[in-house]
Amino acid sequence: MRGIVMIIMVLDHVRDLLHTTSITQSPTDLNTTTPTLFFTRWVTHLCAPVFVFLSGTSAFLSFVNKGNLSESRRFLLKRGLWLIVVEFTFVNFGVWFDVHFSIFLFDVIAAIGFGFVILSLMLRLPLKVIGGIGLFIIFSHNLAPLIPGPETSLFKKVLMPFFAPGAIPFGQGKLFVMGYPPIPWLGIILVGFAAGRMFLLETSKKRKIFLQIGLVSITLFLILRFINDYGDALPWTVQKTSFYTFLSFINVTKYPPSLAFCLLFLGIMFLLLSQIEGVQNRYLKVTAVYGKVPLFYFIIHWYIIHPVLFAIILFQGFKPSEFVFGFNFGRPKAESGVELWVVYLLWIAIVVLLYPVCKWYGKYKEEHKEVKWLRYV
Repeated sequence: MRGIVMIIMVLDHVRDLLHTTSITQSPTDLNTTTPTLFFTRWVTHLCAPVFVFLSGTSAFLSFVNKGNLSESRRFLLKRGLWLIVVEFTFVNFGVWFDVHFSIFLFDVIAAIGFGFVILSLMLRLPLKVIGGIGLFIIFSHNLAPLIPGPETSLFKKVLMPFFAPGAIPFGQGKLFVMGYPPIPWLGIILVGFAAGRMFLLETSKKRKIFLQIGLVSITLFLILRFINDYGDALPWTVQKTSFYTFLSFINVTKYPPSLAFCLLFLGIMFLLLSQIEGVQNRYLKVTAVYGKVPLFYFIIHWYIIHPVLFAIILFQGFKPSEFVFGFNFGRPKAESGVELWVVYLLWIAIVVLLYPVCKWYGKYKEEHKEVKWLRYV
């Protein structure tokens, strides 16, 4: 499952960096998008919640395998802090390719790291309590903006970046961007951890319970969206055609992950799990290669996409002096990039290129378990 979403993830990042309109237009803006562009972005919404949820599940399975609370707590704490360091170094440079590090982006890797740190402090709690806290966060964090008090108050300035995206200038020309507010994503990690014991069940039981959870999640999503009052900051509206109205209905908020967003995409995850659990074929074996080395894959794919971007804009006649870094990723201010069909071709090529690299690294990790630092990459 993790391998599937990691393959899809590359499509989103190739589009982010290379598509002609990715700098100037949102692919989910129904006033400017096309159905193909909308679904190119929408399908990749599956990636982050599944990636985060299964990080919690992996932490549970590791905890069970170790059978040692103190050791598991130390490992989660160190791994969580390490992921935050990796986010602000290797990942941030891969995203921006800015030697000045003018933007520090708190993104999905740091959100998982934060979740691991908090989870390490909660390991003594019963699974039901951990899962209950996670569900409470998922179902209630959309209420955070309703907390009383002026937006300019110190309390709100300190609190809200944990619940909602924001940008905080600091130093000389530096900017801290909270892309993945950690509290909502913490809820997903905690639920993933508490759900870990389901993954230890017999295959037929797993498939049945995954199907039931998936159907319940999707049903709750449909009810909430039809009511159109709570669960997402972006209510759906009637559009120019019935199809675009449908797009508005499923166009849910990822930043932060709303309740509707979580119900829809985690529901889809459980439905997929119910179908692939216990299945053995060559296609799933291929996806598992990517899923076994998630952090390694996540880091190096940025270092492939970005040089591809530079090669394309140089081929289009731009000079290095015209490159604009920061939120432009190095792209010039003038029109640049490639059409969507080229984005898809490059996505496939990069995923194929990464396969032998991930397969080699996965095998290397398996054969060198005595090398402890490999557990962190």
